[in-house]
Amino acid sequence: MKQGKDRIVGVVPARFGSSRFPGKPLVEIGGKPMIQWVVERASRSKRVFRVLVATDDERILACVKGFGGDAVMTPREMPTGTDRVAFVVKDMDVDVVVNIQGDEPLVKPEEVDAVAEILLDDEKAVMGTLVKRITHPDELESPNTAKVVVDESGNALYFSRSPVPFCRDGGDRADWLRNRTYFKHVGIYSYRKDFLLEFARWKPTPLEQIEALEQLRVLEKGYRIKVAETDYEPVCVDTPEDVERIQSRLVDKQVLDEGRR
Repeated sequence: MKQGKDRIVGVVPARFGSSRFPGKPLVEIGGKPMIQWVVERASRSKRVFRVLVATDDERILACVKGFGGDAVMTPREMPTGTDRVAFVVKDMDVDVVVNIQGDEPLVKPEEVDAVAEILLDDEKAVMGTLVKRITHPDELESPNTAKVVVDESGNALYFSRSPVPFCRDGGDRADWLRNRTYFKHVGIYSYRKDFLLEFARWKPTPLEQIEALEQLRVLEKGYRIKVAETDYEPVCVDTPEDVERIQSRLVDKQVLDEGRR
């Protein structure tokens, strides 16, 4: 176990009943279930002393325990992964909680470290996340890509599915990217434990519901989200078709070897 004065736990919310891909955490990729890839890679973080899975399904619980991982059952009716993470850590003696996406089998331990270090480096920050520069016009236009506007102190001003900031002077999206910096959101979070528990008690807010972006609840309540820039490009499994795409990445021997450590 990695220990120190900064006690940080990583939690992977994993729900069985995805509308687009039921049973997604258990899909086999590179010879083992996706949830195992996520747990094993996140567990190589230098900052997190423990990684556990928060799930609503006995099959996922059994799978995680079968490969030697930690897993906790959460109530089935919980609406979001954040609620599951908060439920798991509420009685744990920890300082910082990292919410790790369960559908990113190529997650890098360095990114887990990076999002945790946001709170270690800024004692006033209550929540952190990562952003990446947008380089392609399609990403800027896509409503599936959450864009982020950041202030001079590295705090998120707004998250949107629309291209923000909007360039009033016109030009095509490629011109926008050439002349300005645009960021997209990388969906990994760190929280002070007490703040996470408070956040989970709040009801969804208007902007959150309009944009379907849960992090806007934090901004609407008047709190700040500190961000750090990364080069990490998330590769998510949202549909069965994505599995083949991920599989081709895992053919690389280095990635396979890393996953087996």
